[in-house]
Amino acid sequence: MEKIDIPRRTVYRLSLYQRCLQKLMADGVDTVSSEDLANEAGVKSTQLRKDLGYVGQIGTRGLGYGVATLSEAISGIMGTSSVLQPVVLVGIGNLGAALLRYSGFRREGFEIIAAFDSDTEHVKSTTEEMGVPVLHSDGLSEYVKKHDVKMAIIAVPESAGQQVADALVAADVTALLNFSPARLTVPEGVFVNQVDLAAEMSSLAFFAS
Repeated sequence: MEKIDIPRRTVYRLSLYQRCLQKLMADGVDTVSSEDLANEAGVKSTQLRKDLGYVGQIGTRGLGYGVATLSEAISGIMGTSSVLQPVVLVGIGNLGAALLRYSGFRREGFEIIAAFDSDTEHVKSTTEEMGVPVLHSDGLSEYVKKHDVKMAIIAVPESAGQQVADALVAADVTALLNFSPARLTVPEGVFVNQVDLAAEMSSLAFFAS
């Protein structure tokens, strides 16, 4: 399916709507109004309807949206339909190990199929406990190409962030979730979502004081 041009903020909100829809389906809800779905996602209903315009004509005026139908349509737009999308994780320190143990990725349509680290002893000590292959970083590019991986999570120290990103981009990865403090420079057509935990805590401190 050819990707349509959707603003980045809209893509993010679509992922929020999808999570809300998954919860509604788990609760046995068949239909939801734009107002109720917007409230669940924490946005205005006018913004939700504008965002869903990229998905197509799904809802029925006066009746709302079929939860399963809308979820399937968003999955198609987001590229998370059918099978789990493969992801690799680079860096298996405390944060990387926690991400490997997180079960929520599969519910959202993603699967970490392998993890990589440059510390040989660390690789040996964590391979058995993680449930996925934990490999040395020397084999990262070859593995990514062989398994046609397009998404990766970076959880390495700042000093290694750009080097890891360069290796992933050279192996044709096009989407990076970056937990490294490094501000990555990537070519046009490669997308980076930066997760800066320290900055998030710093901003929260304003409200906690």
